[in-house]
Formats: sequence, structure tokens, C-alpha cells
Amino acid sequence: MNDLRLPSEDRDQSPHTGWTRAHWEAVAEHWLLTARRHASPDGGLITPPSRPSGAGIRSDGIEGFARSFLIAAPLLAGREADPHDHAGWYARGLAAAMTPEGPDRWGRAIGVNEIQQWNGTPQPIVEAANLAFGLAICRAQVWDRLEDKLRDQTAEWLTHHCVKHGSDNNWLLFTAVIEAFLVWAGYDVPGGHAQADVDLFESWYLGDGWYNDGPISPTTRHGNRVDHYNSWVIHPFLWQWYQMSDQPADRRDQYLRRLGEFADSYALLFAADGSSLHQGRSMTYRQAVLGGLWTAGLAGVGSAAAGATRRLASGVLRRFTLDRGVGVDGPPSLGWSAAEFLPMCQGYSGPGSPYFAGMGFLGLAAPADHPLWTEPEQPQPAERADGVGSLVRTLHAVGWVIQSSDGIVQIANHASDHVVDPDTGLGDPHYASVGYSTHTAPGVGQAWAEEVDGQLALVDEWGRASRREGLRGTVTGDGWAASWLRPRMGGVDVPGARVVSLSVLHQGSELRAHLVTAPAGWTVREGSFAVAGAREPVVEGAAVVDGAAAAGGTSVHGSGVTVDLVPLHGWTGSGVARYRGDNAFGEHSATPYLTAEIVPGLPTVFASAHRLGRTTVAPVPVSVVVTGDCLVASWEDGRRDEFILSELFG
Repeated sequence: MNDLRLPSEDRDQSPHTGWTRAHWEAVAEHWLLTARRHASPDGGLITPPSRPSGAGIRSDGIEGFARSFLIAAPLLAGREADPHDHAGWYARGLAAAMTPEGPDRWGRAIGVNEIQQWNGTPQPIVEAANLAFGLAICRAQVWDRLEDKLRDQTAEWLTHHCVKHGSDNNWLLFTAVIEAFLVWAGYDVPGGHAQADVDLFESWYLGDGWYNDGPISPTTRHGNRVDHYNSWVIHPFLWQWYQMSDQPADRRDQYLRRLGEFADSYALLFAADGSSLHQGRSMTYRQAVLGGLWTAGLAGVGSAAAGATRRLASGVLRRFTLDRGVGVDGPPSLGWSAAEFLPMCQGYSGPGSPYFAGMGFLGLAAPADHPLWTEPEQPQPAERADGVGSLVRTLHAVGWVIQSSDGIVQIANHASDHVVDPDTGLGDPHYASVGYSTHTAPGVGQAWAEEVDGQLALVDEWGRASRREGLRGTVTGDGWAASWLRPRMGGVDVPGARVVSLSVLHQGSELRAHLVTAPAGWTVREGSFAVAGAREPVVEGAAVVDGAAAAGGTSVHGSGVTVDLVPLHGWTGSGVARYRGDNAFGEHSATPYLTAEIVPGLPTVFASAHRLGRTTVAPVPVSVVVTGDCLVASWEDGRRDEFILSELFG
């Protein structure tokens, strides 16, 4: 039953979205009251109906409680009124959770069929961190009002988890924030290791405000695990750490500079209609993409005006709420839109996982008279870009090139593959693609198995495709990035195969070029973006006719998105791969692709143009001349690029 009631829009205060703080409060209240419907009788566990996680249903119940509290905490902190008594409700639920023999007990034991471990690490560490994070935000409204016994019981439970060692990634910040909160609240933490963990995490800093989510790969200078975790965990939790811990002023200032730099670059990844980049794991967290931007706004860093931050954030919330229906007719599902879509979710995600979207409500911690809520909305980067054409920026430290054009933001990804060891690791569709965007999603299931969208694949005589996994090097320049790898099949390198890939983003298009070496018996195939929707996408044109490039290439249209794929050099065949049930953006998907034969052992250049837009796409604005392995690209506006592909990497 839809009982979400939204106030009238205010186009004077918010000319771009019409949404104000009142809309944010209405959505937050609705999510919290919906969560209560799925709570245990005493309120210590919240378990919406869905697939259980790999950690077990007891862990899932803790998760639902702690993550929904991430919504309640800023709501309580930023206003005096609490008409639904969220403070009291969560305090009573916490009391039930801390009762040693009660039915809602959280306990401390790992195993015994109540709390399992996920990949060898107890999942409740994350929920302990979420609880500590929320309690720090609304300390005066909840923590300080708890009875002494309950505070001590909760502190004991938090201490039990914060002295453990989690995974060598963003989990280090979970235990660090728990410890910092406990010390801030006056408790000793014997065996704490927060300082060492934060020091280690800070060593994974890449640049441009971005962190690698784990040890930086020795095979590439850029690192290989970059995604939305920078916004929904890394920066909010580092900010909390520096808020609560006693750190030298210069180190604190260094972090705040990084936070500001991150917010400035990260804001480029959102389309004007509120769509966010569909890349990386844990995408079911949805609005949590806003965590880092709200954090920068609360800290007062970054170049964006407060009104621009709110405009971007309100656009995202409005998009998920009104356009996608997330959390409107029930709890947020394990998926992307309102419907459940399990193929995009990880095994650690349970029915309460999507409530981590609460990190996206962090701005409510700012009171109503804060500039984040009082300044009129100002255009976000994507809107400014659409007014002057294409906006392109290279994140050199990350290995991404960002382009905003025609209402869509896309990236060329030449560094992040989430593979720790290129010799042994396996890929992931949400990291392995050359390109990602705000209006397309990578194929999963059979689409991922066949390796078409966003891939340069070698295909054997049985039709099996190699994977783009284990990038071994990255270089970047003004509007371009390149990488190289050894194509793999079944976790093994294809003998004698090597691929150097280049992306140049300019004038709303992407030029992709590849220098491919492969043994006899293989063909090469390149796929563009996957267009998906409720109906089958419409295909127009033929990319290649009798071995010669056709002027218009292949166009695929669906759900207001158009992908054009035009062969520029080397390609001799084409096609469109269609799938059903394998894309988070809709039941039906289609991806245009190009094919060609390979001369065994001879490095060969293939080039193509990709355009992704909301409207009918004009002819691509680039032509190429290839001589040997030298590619010269000429653009309509006079830009000229020249690359010797064999010399990009040693």
C-alpha cells in the first residue's frame, strides 16, 4: 500500500527539482515507518521479506535495524520534533537486542547457526559500525538518553566487534569508527587498532580525492578497486573518524582537502535527471551514492555551492522515488528499481541491505537553517555541460575519463577491475567493462557469460569469449585513457594474446581503438553499451556492409536511450546481441557489436565510434587514419589526436 505523502513542490526555492527539506523528511519518515512493519515484536530485528544473505537470517535482522537507523539518526539530529518517536522506538529495539536471553538478542557468538561468517569475517562488524555511526550523529537524541546499563551493554557489544580484524578494504574504517565512538563516549577499548588501520587505509589514497578500496595493485600505478564505496563508506566514515578522534591539525586538514576534491570530481558522475553511474558492487544501496557529497557539504569543503549540492541530491532522491518507485510501496528491494533484481546483487546482501541507502539521507543532520537547505538550488555539473555541449574530464589518479553530453554521463574505465591479482583473479561485469553510464547497466547472467557489452573479446571457434580481467597497466591524458591486458578464458591466459585498448572522449562521442594480437583460430569482437527496458529495443542500420563501414552504423533505441556504434577501421562484421532478464534496467536488452578476423600473431588495429545519448544521435564527429599501429583521429571541431598504440606500454 502506497502511503507516501509528499508536500507540494517549491519551484522558487528549488527551481530544478521542486524538492525541499520537507520532501526529504517525508521520504525518510515513510521508509522508517515501513521498516517498523517488518520488525520483530520487540523491535530489535528488522527483516523485510526477501532472499536471506550468506550471513544468515539473524545477521539480516541486525542489518535491517542498524541500517534503517542510518535514516533515523540524521533525521533526529537535524530537527527538534520527533512526531513518530523514532528515538524511543530505536532505543527500545536496542534494549531488546542487548537482552542476553531475549528473542531479539544480538549476542556476541559467531556461528551456532545464528550469526554466520561471510568469507571468514563476521558480518555484524558492519552493522556495529552503522550503529556507531548513527549514534555519533544523533548522540544527544538517543545515546545520551539511554539508561546507563543499556549504554554499557551496547558499548560492550560494540567493543567485541571493533577489536576484530575485518577485510583489508573499507572494513578497516568500520572498526575504526566503532572504536572512535566508544572512546568519544568515555569507554576504554583494550586491543583497539583504529589508528593503525586508518594509517593503512590512508596509504591507499590515489589522488583527485579518491581511494583504492584495498591494497594498491603492484601491476598498475592506479589501483584496481574504485567504485561508489568512496562515497557511501570511505569518505563518510573517514570524516566521522576525524570528527571523533584526536588527530594533528595538518592531517585533519589534509583529509578535508581530499574530501573537497572528491566531492568536486564525484559530482560529475550524476546526470541532470538524477541518474547515477551504474558501476561497482552493492548497487542496491542506491541513494547511498550521496553520502560523500553530503559529507562534504556538512564539512563545508569542495567548490560546489550548498544549493548545487542539494539540487544534485534532491535530483537523485526524486529519480529513485518518483521515476523508479524505490521504497514507495514497501521496503526497498534487492535491486535497482522498485522490483527485485537479484542477479545484480552479491551474496552478502540480505533483505535489510538496501537500507544502507540511509547514508544518502545524511544531509538531514544539517538543521533547517543550514545553507544546504536554505540556499536556492543551483545547476549541477551535468546541467552546465548540457548548456555548452560535452563536458569531459580525466581523473588521472583513477584511470577514468568522464563525459557528460545529451543528458547522460558516461565513463571510460581503464583501471578499476576489482581483480587483486591479474594472473589469478576473476572479473565482474560491474567492473570489467570499458564503459559505464548513468543510463545503461552491464549485462549479468547469460549476457555476462557471453561477454558482449562493454567488452573487447577474443572468440574461439566454439563461440566462447575471453574476459577483460586483470588490467596490467594504465596511462591517461587529456580526455583519453588506455590500458592493456592478456585476455583470459576460464581463468587462463589465451596463449600469445595481448590487447592494448584506448578511449578518447570528445564532442559527445567515444573513440575506441584496440591493438590486438591473437593466435590462429580466433576472431575479435567489440560490444558497445547495452540498451534495456520493458520492451525490446529497436535496432536500425547495419554497421558493416560487404566489408566496408556504413555511414550510419548501427543504432539501438530503447527507454529514451540511443546507442550508435560506427566502425572506423578494421571491422568486417556486425550484429546485435539480445537478452531477456539479464539487465537491471529492464527485462529486454540489446547490445550492438562489431566483429573481424585476425591475422595470427600480427598486431592489428581496430577502431570504432560509440555515441550514447537521449536523442537521435547525429553522425559521429571523428574520422581516423591508421598506418601500421599508428592511429590519427581528426575531430569536427579541429582537434587532432595521434597515438602509436604499441608505444603506450612497454
